[in-house]
Amino acid sequence: MRVLALRGATTIDSDTAEEITKRTVQMLELLYERNHLSHDDVISVFFTTTGDVTAAAPGIGARAFGLTEVPLLCAQEQHVQGSLRRCVRLLAHVEVDRPRSELRHVFLRGATVLRPELAEPGDGDLP
Repeated sequence: MRVLALRGATTIDSDTAEEITKRTVQMLELLYERNHLSHDDVISVFFTTTGDVTAAAPGIGARAFGLTEVPLLCAQEQHVQGSLRRCVRLLAHVEVDRPRSELRHVFLRGATVLRPELAEPGDGDLP
């Protein structure tokens, strides 16, 4: 088994706990689905949010998704003038048997602009 990192990002429509939780769960669901992950494969997840995401921490969504025994850390992203607003990012450390080239990162909704080469068709249009 190798320890590798997966990246993900999404945007929220409004700064509410429900929206932050919903979008975090959506991002994790797709990350798991596309990489054939189980909770036992995940070592830790580090979340960041832009400064305009204040109603809840994305860790709440991760716990709702079932990551109850995985170490989580949430922090605020560095403010950069002109950067993407209302963004939740993640860095997940996972243990897998696949090469790095087979991992599929998840950039959804407005966050597809961060890494358009990693977004899949339709990812920017998710409801």
